[in-house]
Amino acid sequence: MADNTNLTDAEWRTKLSPEQYRVLREGGTERAFTGKYEKNKAAGEYVCAGCGQALFESDAKFDSGSGWPSFVRPEDGAVDEHRDAGHGMVRTEVVCSNCAGHLGHVFPDGPRDEGGLRYCINSASLEFVPEDK
Repeated sequence: MADNTNLTDAEWRTKLSPEQYRVLREGGTERAFTGKYEKNKAAGEYVCAGCGQALFESDAKFDSGSGWPSFVRPEDGAVDEHRDAGHGMVRTEVVCSNCAGHLGHVFPDGPRDEGGLRYCINSASLEFVPEDK
């Protein structure tokens, strides 16, 4: 994992695509059902597109029908959660614990048999590393 925690704004803009920058650095959200990983069912690991930190294993992913990749749990210590009172609602924001990149939000409407949480994550904030075969 590269040390991308102290990049300047100009360096982030060079490193990331415009959509990744909008999501990771400005807290944006991609449109539902448009992300490249929403339907991905391959085995592997989802890492932060900003810094490469491991965030979610593919076995934690499920189809929530929400239009965004959804996970029941992150890797231990991979994310931080913050209160988000923007856009006229109160939600819990999820950010990468290494580079503080915005990933998405967590909601209490996930599968009950998996703890009841749904980590609703933007594809633009992720890179997928397929499992070695």
